[in-house]
Amino acid sequence: MPEGYCVKCKAKKEIINAVEETMKNGRKAIKGKCPTCGTVMFKILGGKAAAAATAAATPATAPEPAKPAATN
Repeated sequence: MPEGYCVKCKAKKEIINAVEETMKNGRKAIKGKCPTCGTVMFKILGGKAAAAATAAATPATAPEPAKPAATN
């Protein structure tokens, strides 16, 4: 189970009913509830950096050189 910080309890606790979400900026996050008080907890993960690393790992094809224009 993921662990996060509960602002109401002021302590680190496990997040119950955790659901992984993607934020508007493309980063991944986990949203759930505090097991003690029931407050919504939100933990931001490093999803965007991991996606960039996989994109860099795939080799890109080199563009073709420009062909000279044909003259008539």
